[in-house]
Amino acid sequence: MSCVCLLGSSLITVFFSASLFALVLISAYLVSAVQRAVNITWSSINFKTLLHWDPKPVGYVYTVEMDGYLLNREKVCIHTSKTECDVTNVILQNLNDTYTARIYSEIPYDEDNVETPPYEVSSKFVPYTQTELGTPTVTYFEQKDNILKVEVADPLTPYRVNGTLQTIRDIFKNDLEYMLYYWKDQSTGKKSAKTKTNQFAVDVDKGKSYCFYVQANIPSTLSNQKSQKSSIKCTSIHREDLDVGAAVGILILIIVLSVVIYKCTKAKRRLTEKENMPPNL
Repeated sequence: MSCVCLLGSSLITVFFSASLFALVLISAYLVSAVQRAVNITWSSINFKTLLHWDPKPVGYVYTVEMDGYLLNREKVCIHTSKTECDVTNVILQNLNDTYTARIYSEIPYDEDNVETPPYEVSSKFVPYTQTELGTPTVTYFEQKDNILKVEVADPLTPYRVNGTLQTIRDIFKNDLEYMLYYWKDQSTGKKSAKTKTNQFAVDVDKGKSYCFYVQANIPSTLSNQKSQKSSIKCTSIHREDLDVGAAVGILILIIVLSVVIYKCTKAKRRLTEKENMPPNL
C-alpha cells in the first residue's frame, strides 16, 4: 500500500514539474514573440494628433503612455491591438508642452508579471510648433475694376473653450498670417500678398481675369509652418463681360457704317441726277 502511495506521489511531482516546465516554455515563447514598436511617427493637423507605429501585434497588445514636462504620465489606448492612438485630448492640456510617448508591448492577461514590459519611446513632439495647418477655405472673392478682393475662413481645431470649438486664429493669434498667390489667367507669372486678417484687397489689371490660391502660415516658428494650398479660384466673369462688350461695339460700328454708307450713296445719287438734268430753257 505504501508503495502505491509513493508511486502516486512521484507521479504527481513529475506531472507538476512537467506542467511548470511547460508553462515556463510557453511564457518564454510568448515573450520572444513580443515585438517592440518601430517606425513611431506623429501625425497632427490643426492639433488633431495621432500616434502611428508598426508592427501589427500577434499574440500581444500595446499600451501607450504619454509623458510631458508639465504632464504626469498618463496611459491611453490601453491593451489595444491597433497600431495608432489618438492622443489629442492629452496634448490639448498644454499646446506648448513637449511630449513623448512610451509604447509598451504587453502579453494580455499576464497580470502576475511584475516586470516592466518591453517598450519603445517616440521622438519629442511640441503641438504649437509641429502641428500642420489645415487647408484654408476661400469664402468669398470678387474682382471689380482693378481690385481683387478675397476672404478666407479660419480652420477649426478640436480645442474647446466653454464648449465652443476654437479656430487656429484663436490659438495662434497674431502669429497667424495668410498668403495670397495670384496671377493673370493663362499666365505663369505669380504675385503674392500677405495679411494678418482674413481679407485681401490687391491691385490687378482692369479687364484681365485672374486666378489665385491661399495658404496659412506661421512665420514665427523655426519650422515656418505652412498649410496646404486652398483650391484654385478664377475670376472668369470679366472675360465674358469683355466678349459681350466687344460684340456690342462691333454691332454699333456696323450700324454706324451702314448709315454713313447709305447717306453717302444717297447724296451721290442726288448729285448725279442733278448733273444729268437738262439746263432750264
